[in-house]
Amino acid sequence: MRGLRLHERTRARELRRAQTPAEERLWNKLRGRRLGGFKFVRQAPIGPFFADFLCREQGLVVEIDGATHSTDEELQRDARRSAFIEALGYRILRFPMGCVRRSF
Repeated sequence: MRGLRLHERTRARELRRAQTPAEERLWNKLRGRRLGGFKFVRQAPIGPFFADFLCREQGLVVEIDGATHSTDEELQRDARRSAFIEALGYRILRFPMGCVRRSF
C-alpha cells in the first residue's frame, strides 16, 4: 500500500477488519498466491473506491456483493463504480455473497 494517503490507508484497514464471512472465505483462497500464483490484495483503493480484491498483474477486481447491493440506488452506484474502474482498464468479477458461502 505504498504511497497511499493516510485516509485511504486507514479506511482500507477498517474495511479489512470488518470483512464479511464471505470475504474472509474467499481471501483464504486468494491470499499468499494460492490461486494460480497470482498476487491478490484486499480492499485496494482505486480512485475514490475500494476493490474487495485486486490482482494488479492481471488487472482483475473481484467483488463480493452482499445485502448492500440490492436496492435500485445501490445498483446504480455499483454501475457507476464499475464504469469508473473498467475505464481504468480493470475487469470486474462480481459474486453474490451466497455464491461464495456455498462454494468455499
